[in-house]
Formats: sequence, structure tokens, C-alpha cells
Amino acid sequence: MSKIAFFCIPAHGHTNPTLEVVKELIHQGHEVRYYSYECMREKIESTGAEYISCDDYDFEQKLTPADGKRIAEDMSFAIEILVNSTLAMDAALLEQIKQWKPDCIVADSMALWGKLIAKKLNIPFVSSTTTFAFNKDSAKVMQGSLKDLFIVLIQMGKAHKHIKRLQENGYDIKNVIEIIQNDNDTNTIVYTSPEFQPYSDTFSDKYVFVGPSIRPTNDVFEKTREKLVYISMGTVNNDMTAFYKNCIDALKDSDYQVVLSVGSQVDIKQLQEYMTKSESKAQFHVLPYVDQIAVLEKADAFLTHCGMNSVSEALYFKVPLGMYPQTNEQKGVAFRVNELGAGIYLSSDAISDIQIAVKELLQQSEYKEQATVINNSFSKCGGSKAAVEKILDVCS
Repeated sequence: MSKIAFFCIPAHGHTNPTLEVVKELIHQGHEVRYYSYECMREKIESTGAEYISCDDYDFEQKLTPADGKRIAEDMSFAIEILVNSTLAMDAALLEQIKQWKPDCIVADSMALWGKLIAKKLNIPFVSSTTTFAFNKDSAKVMQGSLKDLFIVLIQMGKAHKHIKRLQENGYDIKNVIEIIQNDNDTNTIVYTSPEFQPYSDTFSDKYVFVGPSIRPTNDVFEKTREKLVYISMGTVNNDMTAFYKNCIDALKDSDYQVVLSVGSQVDIKQLQEYMTKSESKAQFHVLPYVDQIAVLEKADAFLTHCGMNSVSEALYFKVPLGMYPQTNEQKGVAFRVNELGAGIYLSSDAISDIQIAVKELLQQSEYKEQATVINNSFSKCGGSKAAVEKILDVCS
């Protein structure tokens, strides 16, 4: 029996893909401790893992929604938060990890503290990458304008002072690049297929592409119209009341069933009142949250911010995508989906553009066909069992 420690950030899109892996490890008789946050506790404990709280040491959960948006846009600020969390956890968790003596640490690619603790204690390490694997080649899909590149270079310079703080606390880390990407010598699980991953042939055999890890659901969403359109801008940067109102106006004269999952930052009563005032043929469900897996099982089109987890779940169910990305990472995912023909961009959040995108996704069969091609590439991957095989290989 092996002992494995998992570390993750407080984000559903980063936690969810690991849950089936943890279940499989426990099913095979291994012991798992999962270091995470109260908002993730219930789903982690449902796997059978031992949940260890990191709430007292984390800075990310204390951020405002505006700060959350800034993390996605300002590399220096994001690294400051990661370093603050790492140093806060250093004193609290280092001794605990020493005493437990795990055979392996598996850490989300954004949970810098897990990677650095493994390095500091010389414990075998596996990176869990729920976005695209990142190197100089795959970074090409996320490159913006020359202005964007200039801004990134400035931010990297500002981030150096935070790297120095890590070095002063005994962490062997040389530069910002070591934080934002793994080298080809790092054992890495990537939750997508090599066909969907940009430039997958540039990664070493230390990388294993296991496909998306999709949890089962016991919920059943009732489809009541011939066409079901699902709309969600994720769980982080989703303060987008104007966008949701435009979606209601764009689709109210259709015969569709429309599900809007709007999160907690939007005044849902205001949206529901707006919807009620709109005389509509469409059937609307405006909710703070839904079981996304249950809805995507029935959906015919998905308007999305293009978070990697949401896109992977949609393509797993062969659902074509209307893409409205907000961050560089999301723009990279959208670029790849568009490149492979499984979705189209929303030109803007204008009512007419939303109408055009939804109509094209529902009427042009090639988007569904290309989503099916990507789904087939997922099914060829080894899933959670392949991820477990990689982890146990590193343990031994």
C-alpha cells in the first residue's frame, strides 16, 4: 500500500478531474490525504480520502471577485498570492508531511506549495495539470498581441522579488518559468488527449495524457424541448449580468429550452424578474448552480467562457461550443476548439451575435461531428486508471 498526498487550489475546475483518480487509488487499497479547502471538503470526503484543511494558510480564498479577475490578468499578482500561500503553509504543513512520509505528492499545477514541499523534502512528485500542458510550443496558442507580450515581460520582472522570498526560505527555485511550466523531466498527468493538446509531440514520455476525468452523476436533468441550450460563464469571473440579459433577449423568441447557470456574483432575483417581464416562447431556467454533467448529457449547444474543465466535459458529451473566453488561458482553449472545428466564437455579447452563434451551432452538423471526433480521442485515453498507474509508478 502506498501513501499519496494531494494538493489543490480552491477551484472546482482544478479539483473535479482529480476526484475519480483519488477514488481509484483508494479502491486499489492505497491511502490518500487530500490537502484542500472547506468549499471542496464534501466532494473530497465523498471519495474516501482523508481531507486536511488548508483554509487557515491560504490567501486565494480571501480575495474579492475583482482580485480573482486580476489573478487571471496579472502574472506578478498571481505569483505573489502563490508565494504567500506557500510560505504560510511551509511552517504549518512541512512537519506534518515529514512525519506522515508520503510515497508521492500529487499537486495541481497551480498549487505551487505542493510542488515545492515535495522538492524541499525530496519526495517523488507528480504534477496534476487540468489545463493544457504548458511549454514554449503550446504557449503559442495563448499568445496575444505584442502589447500583451510586453506586459507579460514586465510582470515577470516584477515577480522576481517574490521568487527571492522563496529562495530566502530554503526553496530551490530559480525563476518565474519554473512556476508557470513544468520541464520535460517532471512527471505530469494531463487531463486531455494528445490529439486535443496543442503540440503534444513536444512533451517527453514523463507526460501522460489520460483524457478528461468525468465524475458520474446520479442527477437526471429533464429535457422538455427538442433543443436544449446551456449557458455558463464558470464559477470565478462570472459577474456578467448584462451578458445573461442579452442571452435572454436573444433566445426568448425561440422554441428552445435554455438553462443559465449564473453563479453567486449575480443578483439572480434581478435576472429572474427580467426574464419574467420578457414575453418568451422559450423555456428558461435561471439558476445559481446546476449539475453541469447532468445538463451537458442532454444539451445540444453550450455557450461557455472556455474554462478547460467545462470544455472537456462538453466535448466528452459531444456538445458543440459557442465560445466567449475572458482570460488568456481561456482564449487558448477556445483557439484550439475553433482550430479543430468543434465550436465558434461569439463575435461579441450583442443580442444578434448570440442569436447567430446559437443558430449556427444547432443547424450546422459539422460542429457536432468535430466534437464527436474529439470525444473519440478522449475515449482512447486511459482515464483515471492511467493516472493511477502513473502515480504508482512514481511511488515505486
